[in-house]
Amino acid sequence: MATTVLIGLLSLVGFLVLIFIGVPISFAMAISGIVGFIFLRSPAAAFSAFKEGVLLTFTSYTSCVVPMFIFMGDIATEAGIGDDLFDCFQALTGHRKAGLANAAQIVCAIFGAICGSSAATGAMMSRVAYPQMKRYGYSEELSTGCLAAGSGLASLIPPSLSLITYGICAETSIGKLFVGGILTGIVLMILFIITIKICCWIKPSLAPEKAKKATAKEKWRAIRKGGFIEIVLVFAIAMGGMFAGWFTPTEAGAIGCVGMLIISIIFKRFSMKVLLRALRNTLVMTGFIYCMLSCAKMMASMFTLSRIPTALAGYVAGLQINRVFIILVLTVIYLILGCFIDGVPLLLLTTPVFLPIVQAMGFDSVWYGCYMVVIICLGCITPPIGAMCYVVSGTTKAQLVTVFKGSLPFVISYVVCALLMALVPGIATWLPSLMY
Repeated sequence: MATTVLIGLLSLVGFLVLIFIGVPISFAMAISGIVGFIFLRSPAAAFSAFKEGVLLTFTSYTSCVVPMFIFMGDIATEAGIGDDLFDCFQALTGHRKAGLANAAQIVCAIFGAICGSSAATGAMMSRVAYPQMKRYGYSEELSTGCLAAGSGLASLIPPSLSLITYGICAETSIGKLFVGGILTGIVLMILFIITIKICCWIKPSLAPEKAKKATAKEKWRAIRKGGFIEIVLVFAIAMGGMFAGWFTPTEAGAIGCVGMLIISIIFKRFSMKVLLRALRNTLVMTGFIYCMLSCAKMMASMFTLSRIPTALAGYVAGLQINRVFIILVLTVIYLILGCFIDGVPLLLLTTPVFLPIVQAMGFDSVWYGCYMVVIICLGCITPPIGAMCYVVSGTTKAQLVTVFKGSLPFVISYVVCALLMALVPGIATWLPSLMY
């Protein structure tokens, strides 16, 4: 067993070396997994396992959920459906202190519910919300920081691509993960709003001006123009039907696609150009995720053969220490790895290794998936990777240092959310336990 574990560790080191010299992460996972598998079994067995992993990924019915929800989000993004959505909540909350920043958090959550992509949400909100906040004198730090942090809500609110990827990798119910992500996302959104309120209370100059209070007629007009009712209806039918057991996650994604196409037609945002761009983006993103999943399966198979997950789980279980401490240690590991590896690759790489440990400590796989996504989203607003900060900076043309500085208060929000989840696992598991 010691030899197999050593081979697994050397393969992991080889993977990290490949990453540092600039090899694409998917190729690094495939190379490390195949080489490790060769030493553990044989070349024929290694290439057979790799071929099987690719075929399973590209032909699995479960994997079909990925392009469905990606296409749904791309239609919304390309048709500009989120543009009017922010105007809707600006009319509802813009007259309050820091109302535009708070509205941005709500819209990030709602748009995330039809998009599932943090990057798309961050880019769209930066294009729509940032000019309005700048118009009313909001500081650049608050404006960009709240958008970088809020875009992470799309990774928790279903249909989250991160939760879908984790569910496929961990062989965990995607429906349960979606339900668990709802309350987790709402808690995180509330923490963001509280953070904004506290920051503006301490330093009122962050949000000096308020928008004019809209009349009831103006609010209703904004709601109708923003398509809020239609978007909620599509979400309720797609997600509600899935939660009720009427159809599978893949079927829910297909229904969501049709619903989003209908909304884009109703609001006269649909065109062949929009459709073709959405299809192209869907093909590119789906190919990327499928490639990552295929290569991750090879890496996971190698880890399983090396007995590393089993050895680690047995070792940790024998330590007789508080399970919350184990979670804190894993959190630190994620934060360190997050400095070098992006979100989805990190999720695919670590799940086969850490999930057995977490389950051995008595934590639920649904809870772990939601918790891990929160930690990965935290890494998306901290240097040096800070992917969401780069997206917001690139879209708004704000200095990257300014965006990172503005994101700092929201790091506390993420940490508080993670601590609450560790202390109260029901945040992610209560709703799934009622519905499944």
